[in-house]
Amino acid sequence: MMSDDMLSQDEIDALLNGGGEDEKKEKSAESSDVEKYISTLEEDALGEIGNISFGSSATALSSLLNQKVEITTPAISTIKRSQLTDEFPKPHVAVNVNYTDGFSGENLLVIKSADAAIIADLMLGGDGQSPTEELNDIHLSAVQEAMNQMMGSAATSLSTVFNKKIDITPPTINVLNLVENKGTEQIPEDEVLIKVSFKLRVGSLIDSNIMQLLPIPFARCLVDELLNPPEDDPMLSREEKASEPEIEEPMKSNEQEKDKFEKKPELLGGAGGQGLNNSNVQNAQFSDFEHVQLNTNEQHNLDMLMDIPLKVTVELGRTKRTIKEILELTSGSVVELDKLAGEPVDIHVNEKLMAKGEVVVIDENFGVRVTDILSQKDRLKKLR
Repeated sequence: MMSDDMLSQDEIDALLNGGGEDEKKEKSAESSDVEKYISTLEEDALGEIGNISFGSSATALSSLLNQKVEITTPAISTIKRSQLTDEFPKPHVAVNVNYTDGFSGENLLVIKSADAAIIADLMLGGDGQSPTEELNDIHLSAVQEAMNQMMGSAATSLSTVFNKKIDITPPTINVLNLVENKGTEQIPEDEVLIKVSFKLRVGSLIDSNIMQLLPIPFARCLVDELLNPPEDDPMLSREEKASEPEIEEPMKSNEQEKDKFEKKPELLGGAGGQGLNNSNVQNAQFSDFEHVQLNTNEQHNLDMLMDIPLKVTVELGRTKRTIKEILELTSGSVVELDKLAGEPVDIHVNEKLMAKGEVVVIDENFGVRVTDILSQKDRLKKLR
């Protein structure tokens, strides 16, 4: 007879399995759900496309944020529109990207608002340790530019993979709040979407996921072209190539052939460069890059960058002191600087010297009047 406090053999087996059967059933159901729409081969190919494109995106994001960025191999699954609220119960940041050249389609990148806040803080010159809780337009613009660089790098990688030009529109960004039905207009209209989930790590600041939502027809188009690449010249069939007449080069006489090999390079003037004086030598003409006309998309990107704030500091002077002298400083101590009275102060932008000026008083606040400044071209070089 078994006590009420004792477990049956079935209960012990269930505990030892740790609910393994239910987990296997859940995974099996998820796998079979994916296989309803794409085959295992297509799933692997889609994962490889994501792995290649987002591998280069990680490099681009790392350069922008000055942090080590890792994006792991993606996991492929499907998700229905009715399940999106359960998948994203809290507000997220959604970035919509449309392909214009090479492919015709769209995809949606979704990241957590907290992760987007850290990226925005790093883009704006912060350390990412204390990002803002609420994302304003400037923060969203900074995240949008980061995603623009990422997806631009991804498009370049895909151009190499598919051996053709692939281009995208500037991404649009919005806060996605499915509970309040905000930002849902960016979600593709398909009832079932392919979800490509990447593990995203940014230094020690972010250890999270970034998800890509693709319409199934667009995903199949990518996979089909990867597995069945078109011919080098799709406008010309093999039959047309075979029927093309061969153009024969006219026969040259022996004297012509002899002249070709015995002709001296008079233009180069031989070893001493003689003969150049008789040539019509002109200076190369280069385009003026100071006044370049930008298209609408490029101007939009430039206008977006113009809103990013930069840190401006005014330096009165500098000096060096030993550790002993620093420890001996007290209230009332005077520290002599390396500048004379009346000398211009230095104006720095993001720690780069941009101008010089003189200190003024505006109402009750200090200010600085610019007396000498670098040209716009030199200022841009300094900001790199």
